Amino acid sequence: MSHEPVRFAFVCVQNAGRSQMSTAFAERERDRRGLDGRVEIVTGGTHPADHVHDEVVEIMRELDVDLSERTPREVSTAELEACDVVATMGCSTLDLDAADVDVRDWALDDPDGQDLDAVRAIRDDIEGRVVALFDEFFGEPAHEETAAESA
Repeated sequence: MSHEPVRFAFVCVQNAGRSQMSTAFAERERDRRGLDGRVEIVTGGTHPADHVHDEVVEIMRELDVDLSERTPREVSTAELEACDVVATMGCSTLDLDAADVDVRDWALDDPDGQDLDAVRAIRDDIEGRVVALFDEFFGEPAHEETAAESA
């Protein structure tokens, strides 16, 4: 078995909504599952915004996740080609040369400017996809329950 960490990337155009939520959920899963050192998380955008969308910050705060200090960043092709899985958010024309990168388009609606109920639905969809990604690579956690199960 390889000692290299699994690298997940979450990418959208502005890196201000969907990819930020995905990254936060991935960080939470890495911590919950005790996978520090085994999972690296990359996030970015092709044309990053100045800040994370206000509605995204607000609905993530409902889950005690603070995105208010996060800054959208540009991501390079080289960074993405070094990843095992690159999840795009339904807004990408990403074309990576690395044949061994698993690019998945999650086809999610953009939360920017949507009402909070719509943003919550996007958030909950993202949470489920991130948990499923971790389950796929590391198996289901033995005794942790997800937020969806405890709701």
